[in-house]
Amino acid sequence: QVQLVESGGGLVQAGGSLRLSCAASGSIFRFYAVSWYRQAPGKPRELVAVISSDGYTNYADSVKGRFTISRDNAKNTVYLQMNSLKPEDTAVYYCKSQSTTQSSWGQGTQVTVSS
Repeated sequence: QVQLVESGGGLVQAGGSLRLSCAASGSIFRFYAVSWYRQAPGKPRELVAVISSDGYTNYADSVKGRFTISRDNAKNTVYLQMNSLKPEDTAVYYCKSQSTTQSSWGQGTQVTVSS
């Protein structure tokens, strides 16, 4: 089993940057695929980025070229570097791990981008 804790959210002006962290404990993290999701008021939950256990990445079109997902298995942590932030990026951001048997979610961290 794995437990996930997100951190790094906050308030930033448009054009600024934030780096989110998803720290894992309780299992062998390097075998898990990890995704970042976000959900804004009035909008459906959106898959933002995913990284496989081997390091392959994919991104939503809305964040391509601005966001980067990465992982440091030695630190049991996945990151989401967010650059050139826009007000439309305002949302609660969640990380999710996926093993062959179950998924786990973090509690979420709020990102607010002011114009």
